[in-house]
Amino acid sequence: MNSQRTTRTSRRSNQLFVLVAFVLFVVQNAFGEERRVLRVAADPNNLPFSNDRLEGFENKIAELIARELHYKIEYHWRAQRRGFFRETLKNGDVDLVMGVPAHFDMALTTAPYYRSSYVFVSRVDGNPHVASIDDPQLRTLKVGVQLIGNDGIDTPPAHALAARGIVNNVVGFTLYGDYSQRNPPARVIDAVANGDVDIVIAWGPLAGYFAKNSKIPLAITPVTPEQDGPLRFAFDVSLGINKKERELRDQLDVFLTNHRQAINGILDSYNIPRVTRETQLTSAK
Repeated sequence: MNSQRTTRTSRRSNQLFVLVAFVLFVVQNAFGEERRVLRVAADPNNLPFSNDRLEGFENKIAELIARELHYKIEYHWRAQRRGFFRETLKNGDVDLVMGVPAHFDMALTTAPYYRSSYVFVSRVDGNPHVASIDDPQLRTLKVGVQLIGNDGIDTPPAHALAARGIVNNVVGFTLYGDYSQRNPPARVIDAVANGDVDIVIAWGPLAGYFAKNSKIPLAITPVTPEQDGPLRFAFDVSLGINKKERELRDQLDVFLTNHRQAINGILDSYNIPRVTRETQLTSAK
């Protein structure tokens, strides 16, 4: 009799062990699945960077990350306006923003994955061959620049022109544009293609992409020198990670090192101008 009880007790113990092991297996796998989701904050209407059709170069690099590191991308769409980083990365709602300045204080940042600069954009059929903010032609040409607001926080080209007294011949375009339109920041490039202005000074990735897709051939020249007093015209761009996710930052640093060629291929396909620290333009139409 005792032997039978012992056998039944042993059988129940084994069954309980199997059940507990199964539950732990399910929980661990569910937890693992949850950890493999990568929450990315992105603008749904901001080519060439990103959009909700996943057509931007940042979307393509995010897809590369997901494929190579076995993540599932979960987009958190938000217009990239003031408050974007505070309401996403700083609040902890997302893990990653695909493009931030290197050493950005609101995020952990990876090593830079490209360096670009502000560029002059003009029509090929009337190219004034301007390469410097100090070029005297800028005092007579109709110059388009992007503006942020009237609170003293503006784009480097706007500040540089104003500091030189080049104001009356400058046409301002809001950095954010009319969000009811597709790719609103592109209007500054449209202006030079349409002949509304003679030349514009715009951020390189925006200019390179829309120049490539313009029906009117456009010329692109990086602003030189890269530094004008406290103003900078060239910037390293990194991935920005939630400050709590140091392991993810380290993982993405390794990814960037191991996939440099593939990333450069994506940037080239979008005609993203890159500069070295010697200010050599490495890609642009």
